[in-house]
Amino acid sequence: MYLFIFALLVVLFQFVNTKNYVKANDQKIESLSIANAKMKDSLALMYNKINDLSMFDFNYNQEAKDYYYDRQIDTDKLIPLIENELYALSDVEGDEHPLIPFAASEGKKMQFNSIKVLNHKWIIADFSDGIFWGELLIKYEISPEKQLTFKVLDYLLYTN
Repeated sequence: MYLFIFALLVVLFQFVNTKNYVKANDQKIESLSIANAKMKDSLALMYNKINDLSMFDFNYNQEAKDYYYDRQIDTDKLIPLIENELYALSDVEGDEHPLIPFAASEGKKMQFNSIKVLNHKWIIADFSDGIFWGELLIKYEISPEKQLTFKVLDYLLYTN
């Protein structure tokens, strides 16, 4: 008789314990499902933002790459070549930068901070001398001899 009561208490304890365990797990699953849905929404927003940002990027512009592919120019080496050429212009002797149409502050020199190749013809570049800064829209061309030429299309200087 005592064994039967003891067994009944053990079964009752297991039942209540399991019921609480299942309820806690269901709540946890529900909260994780809500968090997962929020993460999926955030991921979709970030994916759309990446697509928007890559719209004007040479690396994601197949037409621009095809333009150079038809001319047998390696596009993987093109962007570093363009960036190196533009950064090298900062080392030119003299106070004035060959492309940046603004004079630098006293004792400083205008230099490119960042360069982004937009497509097979245009570059946007950010420049500064540490005090003043601005942006340039540059047209570039590559001759059949693979020589780069740059022409400033437009520019702006931010005022403090």
